[in-house]
Amino acid sequence: MTEATGSKRAQATRAALLLAAGEVFIAAGYERASMAAIAERAGASIGSLYHHFAAKSDLYITVYNEYNRRQQHRSAKAFRTALAAGEEDALRLYIAGARAYLEGCWQERKLARLFLSGNGPAGFGLLSRERFREWLTANATLVNGHTRPLSDMLVLSLTAMSTEAGREVADAPSKAEATRMIDEVLELMGRLYPSS
Repeated sequence: MTEATGSKRAQATRAALLLAAGEVFIAAGYERASMAAIAERAGASIGSLYHHFAAKSDLYITVYNEYNRRQQHRSAKAFRTALAAGEEDALRLYIAGARAYLEGCWQERKLARLFLSGNGPAGFGLLSRERFREWLTANATLVNGHTRPLSDMLVLSLTAMSTEAGREVADAPSKAEATRMIDEVLELMGRLYPSS
C-alpha cells in the first residue's frame, strides 16, 4: 500500500466516523452516546476510532466544528454572490448571508437542534460562546467598508437574531414553515436599519 492510498483510506475512515458520530449524537444525545456505538455505525473498529479521536468530547467538538465550518461557508458564499451581483448595502449583504445560515439550519436541522440545545461535553457552553464571538467578528469584518456600514451593536443584534431564529427554524414542522420563519426574521432585520 502506498502512502497516498493509506492517507485516502484514513481520510475515508475519519469521514465515516464523523458521519456516524453525528447520527449517534442526534439519536442518543451526548451523554448516552457511546464510542462503541459510533464505531459500529461507521463500520470501524474501536481502535480505529481512538486512533482518530482521543475521546468522545473530542469527537463531538469536531462534529460541531465541521457543522460550523459548513454554515460559515454557506453564509460567506451567499455574501460574495450578492456582492458580485452589485449589492453594496451592508445590511442587505448581511441579510444575504443570514438567509444562507438559516437555510443551513433547516437543511441540517437535526445537527442544528443538537448543537443549539447546548447539550454536549463539559465546557461546550463556553465553546459555543466563543464561536458566537467569532461569528460576530466575521460578520463585522464582512460588512465593514460597504454602503451604510453597520455599528457593532447592530451586528451583535443581527447575529443574536440569526442564532435564535436558527433554533426555531431547525424546529419548524415543515420546509414551508421554516421558509416563512426565515422570510419573517429577515424582514424584521431590515426594519432595524431602514433605507433613508
